[in-house]
Amino acid sequence: MTEDLQTALDQAQQAMDKAYTRVQTEFSRIRAGRAMPSMLDGIVVEYYGNATPIHQVASVSTPDARTLAIKPWEKSLIAEIEKAIMSSKLALTPQNDGETVRINIPSLTEERRKALVKQVKNEAEKGRVVVRNVRKDAKEALKQLQKAGTSEDAVKQAEDKLQQLTDQQIGHIDALLAQKEQEVMEV
Repeated sequence: MTEDLQTALDQAQQAMDKAYTRVQTEFSRIRAGRAMPSMLDGIVVEYYGNATPIHQVASVSTPDARTLAIKPWEKSLIAEIEKAIMSSKLALTPQNDGETVRINIPSLTEERRKALVKQVKNEAEKGRVVVRNVRKDAKEALKQLQKAGTSEDAVKQAEDKLQQLTDQQIGHIDALLAQKEQEVMEV
């Protein structure tokens, strides 16, 4: 296989890996009824005029399965953290004791679990679509290399390898989906 073909396959592999990582990140943001510090990943607070992630201004821990504890390094940030959590799309209500902000994670209803499974499936499908688009773009690049003089057999071999990469990545996404689905439906 020529160097150009290998480069095209390597670029496709990297793009597919990024799609998988994005799906993992999105799944970690979907709460499954358990308290997880990663639930707060997208929340930022105003800190000396800069939008700063909560994890950079406080320690976030889980004292038990249904509680998040946020202990800011500066007590003046407590109100700012509460405001950021209230305005987020997490629909959580923070409580503060003067030093720590606590968030009780409510149990999920069956209806909410089904809605979360639907959201998880949607995120997985977005990941699959990205992987397929990478495959399509890589196939176009391979066709261009064939027009530029690369042998037809080498291009066919590279296309087969590209299809294997695609199937492998979609399989990884499907396995991640099954795992997250089970986690969400677990009572």
